[in-house]
Amino acid sequence: MSETNAVTAAAGLDRRAFMQYFAGLGLGTTLFPGVLWSRVQDEDRVTKEMLSDAEAVAGLEFTDEERELMLRGLNNNLRAYQRLRSIAIPNSVPPALTFDPVVPADLPTRKEPLQVSSGSVSRPRGPTELAFMPVTRLAELVRTRAVSAVELTELYLGRLTQHGPTLECVIELTEARAMQAARRADEEIAAGRYRGPLHGIPWGAKDLLAARGYRTTWGAKPYEDQVIDEDATVVQRLDEAGAVLVAKLTLGALAQGDVWYGGTTKNPWKIDQGSSGSSAGPASATVAGLVGFSIGSETLGSIVSPSTRCGATGLRPTFGWVSRAGAMALSWSMDKLGPICRSVEDCALVMHAIHGPDGKDPSVKRDVPFNWNGNASTSGLRVGYLQSGFERDRGDEGAEWMQFDERSLEVMRRLFPTVRAVELPDDERYPVQAIGFVLSAEAAAAFDELTRSNRDDLLVRQTGNAWPTTFRRSRLIPAVEYIQANRLRTLLMHAMDDMLREIDVFITPSYAPRVLQITNLTGHPTVVLPNGYRAQDGTPTSISFVGPMYGDAKVLAAAKAYQDATDFHLRQPPLFS
Repeated sequence: MSETNAVTAAAGLDRRAFMQYFAGLGLGTTLFPGVLWSRVQDEDRVTKEMLSDAEAVAGLEFTDEERELMLRGLNNNLRAYQRLRSIAIPNSVPPALTFDPVVPADLPTRKEPLQVSSGSVSRPRGPTELAFMPVTRLAELVRTRAVSAVELTELYLGRLTQHGPTLECVIELTEARAMQAARRADEEIAAGRYRGPLHGIPWGAKDLLAARGYRTTWGAKPYEDQVIDEDATVVQRLDEAGAVLVAKLTLGALAQGDVWYGGTTKNPWKIDQGSSGSSAGPASATVAGLVGFSIGSETLGSIVSPSTRCGATGLRPTFGWVSRAGAMALSWSMDKLGPICRSVEDCALVMHAIHGPDGKDPSVKRDVPFNWNGNASTSGLRVGYLQSGFERDRGDEGAEWMQFDERSLEVMRRLFPTVRAVELPDDERYPVQAIGFVLSAEAAAAFDELTRSNRDDLLVRQTGNAWPTTFRRSRLIPAVEYIQANRLRTLLMHAMDDMLREIDVFITPSYAPRVLQITNLTGHPTVVLPNGYRAQDGTPTSISFVGPMYGDAKVLAAAKAYQDATDFHLRQPPLFS
């Protein structure tokens, strides 16, 4: 009991947080914790007895003399915490320390023109077929004026209105803005001012991206009416490319899961199943043919997971290559924005438009060109496969997915005969699970005011693993351990760099042990795409491709070679096609 008293007092938590901490321990909100709270309030300071109990949470033990010497500083810290908390710090303000995941290396500097894969396209027979076309084909129809941007925009707005409620994937339509942009696109194209393959293509934004004049809810009840009077950098850049924003799409509350304040976003292949998270709406809407493409985000699986569940193709780019200015911050050292599309090359076209420094996001400081040539040969790519990921026994439930993965590897072996086995850095030396609290520590800081104001009670999910509990628990992470975890993270980055020196990309089961955790902590790019459909319920499975820092184009090229040799990405969920 006294341990909780000490920890909450040292952290400067209020009575409610104190009582909730006890409830989280299974002790309820009985009289005794209330008595302890009164004791903290009466004394209004940290005592040696409190400190002795608090040491257990940090895994430390001091002598009585050492505790005596610490008390004055600890109480001064409490006063400093109170002073800090009196200052409102918006979510958009990053910490002064900027994460840089790049091990010193020579990075490309030569910028080459974008080249889209060639191929003739004819206007489809009906609107549904048009709605499911990839951007590469839609772009050619718009460029040649076989289809107008206004027609496409009206088509997708109609499908969003019709199917959005079923999938629970739409926060808000941006109809007025969309129609204005579509008309402008048609006028420019008619006048010979074609901006490129995204010109006139309707898209949807995960609703953690600000768009001027529209709500940016972060999927969470406390922010349901929030309007941020700016366009996120990604929104600006897609505007500049001529793309047409048609909707703000759902995300799990504060970028966790698929449950938002209005419901649970659905998987288009199985509407009694959630679409997974947290880029729940972008993946669902893209696969159901409600938008041409979408922008999602990933901190720890939020592009890979819903793309897997819904059968989308997603790119989680190299950390620090796409500006997050105007996007909700969850973890400043782990958040990444990236495209969710219907094909690999679509992801490349979107990445070409959104990458690069903007002078706003301090993590995006390298002006590294993203060069894409959809017609280029892939024969020179050095390809590996994660041997332990393919060989691990996944039991009876995972047997079918394992077969899909093995077939994917067979395809890659036919395409790249010299494919070689690789392994992730050893878990004994680099225990990635042990440093995973880096995310929750940063997230708790990003939403500190939400926790202290008690408005976290408004979030729909209130479980042991949901954000409200995680934010409270993370207040007890020692700052020293956070720094130590990031030092180990530096060693992990070097180990991954060593692993990837001899290859350009490796293929891996999407949920192979430690892959998502390691690559999100180190910032390496990943492409995820469908590689099968389960016999029992027709839901998709996925395979992933991972590469070196700023090696996104090569990772995409390898993934495109696989996708061109298969047809999984061409399938459409029957309820929406």
